[in-house]
Amino acid sequence: MQERVISLRSQFQSDLKQVTLSKEIEQLKVKYLGKKGPVQELMLHLRDVPSEQRPLFGKVINELKEEIAHLCEQALESFSGVEQAQQLAQEKIDVTLPGRRHHLGRSHPINQMIDESLEILCGMGFSVQYGPDIDSDYYNYEALNFPPDHPARDMQDTFYLSDNMLLRSHTSNTQVRVMQNHQPPLRIVAPGTVYRNETISSRSHVFFHQLEGLYIDKDVTFADLFATLSEFFSKLFQTEITTRFRPSYFPFVEPGLEVDIGCISCHSKGCRLCKHTGWLEVAGAGMVHPEVLINGGIDPEVYSGYAWGMGFERMAMLRTGVKDIRMFTENDLRFLAQSG
Repeated sequence: MQERVISLRSQFQSDLKQVTLSKEIEQLKVKYLGKKGPVQELMLHLRDVPSEQRPLFGKVINELKEEIAHLCEQALESFSGVEQAQQLAQEKIDVTLPGRRHHLGRSHPINQMIDESLEILCGMGFSVQYGPDIDSDYYNYEALNFPPDHPARDMQDTFYLSDNMLLRSHTSNTQVRVMQNHQPPLRIVAPGTVYRNETISSRSHVFFHQLEGLYIDKDVTFADLFATLSEFFSKLFQTEITTRFRPSYFPFVEPGLEVDIGCISCHSKGCRLCKHTGWLEVAGAGMVHPEVLINGGIDPEVYSGYAWGMGFERMAMLRTGVKDIRMFTENDLRFLAQSG
């Protein structure tokens, strides 16, 4: 037994000299003092030692066990100190270097345009209403005076989810819902995402963001619409805006019109932005069609109203000079960092 203890001590000291890392000390300690290690095996062999000699050899084994544990602790402290010094040397900070700039997050340019537009319109007396992105054919088309075989449906290539359900192609789907649940006077705007099955290009996308405006009351006229749009666009572009209205066709308004504003880049003198016409097309509008009022439960003999819609991407492109609508959806941080 004595020879085995001496041999084990010698073997441990030899292994200890080979250690180069603190984690190897832990492994060495487990190797010799673990439940399946040689020191524990010596304790099991005590049963083979004569009873009168067991106390002596038990003491020798315990001394070996304490010696191994003590040497491991010493080595661990030594290696830990060296490794910590090496780590500190590698991680030292040069306090003479300039500090790192922390970049703050900011709203997406389209969200900025939406927030600014809603703030202006709420200040003009409009409330904000929201409609569902997935809607029925009735609210998106039929209630807005689009019969099933109406050729105007071809103007908006639609994503159909079933025969009756679709991704809304305009935020006008909010109109009839509001009429059915509220009595005039109604003065609301409905922002949201719209979806159209179009080829993605620099000027069109399969989804974009739109704003719908609606005002219904007694004796509402074109004059109210003209005044509202002129005031809104002047505030949005932060300059006095000249507006122009051209006859056009939309199934849910009668009569309908296109809204142009004087070019904000060349001040209506003619440039590449306005294609040298001096005008920029910004919205579609008109007086709410009597059939739409009836579908909303409102008597067209008593009430009248106007509606208008615009695209937020279009407004952002005009105001910032961005020429490709795809830039708003590609999440390029170099582009987004320039906004706001």
